[in-house]
Amino acid sequence: MSYSNASESGAGGALKPSAVLWFFAIAFVLLFAGYGLRDPWPADEPRFVLVAKQMVESGQWLFPHRGQELYPDKPPVYFWLLSAAHALTGSWRWSFLLPSLLSGMAVLWLTFDLGRRLWNPRSGLWAAVAVLASLQFLYQFKRAQIDPTLVAMTTASFYLIARHLLERRDWRLLYAGFLLAGLGVITKGVGFLPLLALAPLALYRRYGFAPLTPAQPGDVWRWTAAFGFLLLPIALWLGAIVTLGLTSGNPEHAEYLNNILFKQTAERYANPWHHHEPFWYFAEIIALFWLPFSLAGFWLWRPWRAAFAQRDLRVVLPLVWGLLVVLFFSLSSGKRDMYILPALPAFALAAAPYLQAVSERAGFRRLLLAFVLLLGVLLAGLGAAALHGQAGFADKLIAERGLGEEVRWLWWMLCAVGAIALLAGLWLRTRGALAAAAIALSGVWLGYGLVAHPVLDASSSAAALMQRAYVQAGPGTEIGLVAWKEQNLLQARGRVTEFGFRRAEREQLERGIAWMAQSPQTRVLMVNEITALDCVDFGGTGTLPLEKANRRSWWLVNVQAVTRCQTP
Repeated sequence: MSYSNASESGAGGALKPSAVLWFFAIAFVLLFAGYGLRDPWPADEPRFVLVAKQMVESGQWLFPHRGQELYPDKPPVYFWLLSAAHALTGSWRWSFLLPSLLSGMAVLWLTFDLGRRLWNPRSGLWAAVAVLASLQFLYQFKRAQIDPTLVAMTTASFYLIARHLLERRDWRLLYAGFLLAGLGVITKGVGFLPLLALAPLALYRRYGFAPLTPAQPGDVWRWTAAFGFLLLPIALWLGAIVTLGLTSGNPEHAEYLNNILFKQTAERYANPWHHHEPFWYFAEIIALFWLPFSLAGFWLWRPWRAAFAQRDLRVVLPLVWGLLVVLFFSLSSGKRDMYILPALPAFALAAAPYLQAVSERAGFRRLLLAFVLLLGVLLAGLGAAALHGQAGFADKLIAERGLGEEVRWLWWMLCAVGAIALLAGLWLRTRGALAAAAIALSGVWLGYGLVAHPVLDASSSAAALMQRAYVQAGPGTEIGLVAWKEQNLLQARGRVTEFGFRRAEREQLERGIAWMAQSPQTRVLMVNEITALDCVDFGGTGTLPLEKANRRSWWLVNVQAVTRCQTP
């Protein structure tokens, strides 16, 4: 099948409005499935929600806190968005996923609309479908991470920059794109990523890539103004925190400035202290976690090569930007799978004019059908093995999380989703492989949201644990948290105190013992059973076991249980 006219507009690219509406309705259902059915889950969600909650309660909007300590790891914009979402709903459970939900819908619309403007509505819809179908997209956008919000900002910024360069010369679009990049920087330091798309701009002009709005006299000043818009939100934020930090007289503020401006940015990139992965790590992520979109790569390299030969900047601009994003993160030894999410819409847009033709190829459909059948076999097999007690992963999950009979709903869900995928693949076969993939993936995400969320919530969040601790401690008793995690403080009931988060666990215990000794009749410690705290007589006199949560064992401890612990 020829790709030669794949990128041209025309009647073949037209779409009924109902097709677009159906797509976005389905996308919303898949993103929304499970909304409100769980509390924040570790590792990052409870931390971010706790920071936002403390912002709301304290009114400290510029210096985020985690408990009594400043939290310098991330800029504040995402926490402001969480706070705004809470103001709309009045419930953290019903608000903490809202920024990700809205970001997901925004990314899909921006991808569709830019594809529509560059080629035609059908190509735009194919690009949005490629993003939605990729496993990593829904997995990440159904979580309260900063990355979905960042991807919405980087996609919007690139959308505006691309329209200025490719569609029409409109400096207002460019300024808005740079302003969004600046907001992205104070959301997560790498918000400048869309500007990487401009790095080869001089080469594009030199070698005649088109369409490209022509340069004109006075553009130097206009580009300078664009960088001013980039710096505007950064300068406003920096000016506020530097002024307050240097004039407050609080040494913690100075430490916060040093941490967030240097350690969490340049040092974290150049000399990361965790998440070390090899240079090629993101190639593995793209191949596996961008399935089934990544399967199209076997048929995309030829038209992409042709687009370079034809100097078609509609393809080259998003493609090169996506490659530069992947390269940027690959050069750092610290890597996490979600880092390259901003590149997903870029690659989808670069593929947009060819995906219709790729989808009609028998080889692609056979490969897609194999993916559906393999997914069905894997899910159904895991579910059946777990139901019959023959799966080691199931035993480990039950033991680590303290799950009961409710876990059978999870195994039945795996069986059902796997069976649906198998039936869809066997019934629709190669000709209907696209529909089979849509059915299978919809089943996965509906099952994940509607079944896995409520089944795993009690063991993944700390709501039930903290309620039990409150009841077991008794009325009027204050609980001190030792070796705690963010979800413990976030979902605590009654009066609680803590002794620092970054402080060593043994020092937390020592401070907790001293605090408890001041009023032993009305104070107890809630302690995480770890090796560093082995002086505590877990299971002995003065201890009360709580349920296992977040793969940790927790105890209520009074003064009788800490007699072996030496305190200064």
